[in-house]
Amino acid sequence: MKRILFPTDFSEVANNAFVHALEFAKIVQGELILLHSFELPVFDNQFFPENYAVIYDSLELSQFDMFKEEIPKLRAIAEKRHLDKIKISHRLMDGDLLFNIKRSIKEDKIDFVIMGTSGATSWESFFLGTNTGSAIANIDVPMLCVPLEAKFKKIETIGFTTRFRPKDKKALKTVLDIAKKTNAKVKCLYVKTNESDVSKETIEKWETEFMQDPIEFFVINSDEVKETILDFIMYKEIDVLTMLTYKRGFFEGLFKPSFTKKMAANFDIPILAIHID
Repeated sequence: MKRILFPTDFSEVANNAFVHALEFAKIVQGELILLHSFELPVFDNQFFPENYAVIYDSLELSQFDMFKEEIPKLRAIAEKRHLDKIKISHRLMDGDLLFNIKRSIKEDKIDFVIMGTSGATSWESFFLGTNTGSAIANIDVPMLCVPLEAKFKKIETIGFTTRFRPKDKKALKTVLDIAKKTNAKVKCLYVKTNESDVSKETIEKWETEFMQDPIEFFVINSDEVKETILDFIMYKEIDVLTMLTYKRGFFEGLFKPSFTKKMAANFDIPILAIHID
């Protein structure tokens, strides 16, 4: 059974992503581990010599009480969608969110992470300026990032961006496995710029290798990579876009500050980020 980590702060953004997490768990026949991470403020004990420990105990208790109050609300969401049979367990952890995500991935043997994101004014800030962006750059398991505007709908078309590197195939097979469980199609995009070095023969080999799978390959000549990806999302009616992280600097290289507000306004689908070694 696949194990899915769902970090939550019980916000509207997180609750929207929780619906995606439930539906994804249904698709892969998995279970959810809900993680609520909080950081206690730093106090100087010279000013609170007598009640220093009491202050921390009180703050931890308030987090625990809030956690207990919010869990039934999430279970109600699951019941409303008839997904209350999905196994859900919980973790309440003090400390840095990213550290706790990585710790849970290791200790709970996590296969996927699903997390909500909001507040981004461009794709650059979506990937680099949020907790979600930090997680993408630092974890090795596939991560589904869900913007607030992305309401759940049946997955019919999954976009997959590639540079036709041999190591991309493992990620593509992961996506195809998901697609087959939902009877979805995969549309694979390669944006061929003037600096691209992928040969026609390489592309043809990929097409031959995956010809029995529900996948279409699209090679588009353009130096406007970001704009081409957005057009691809819109015109191919992509429901989930898969992007590969080759190294920590991948997103810094692709999403620069020049990205337009128009693109940010149209960013309303989940992103499945898959790390490639």
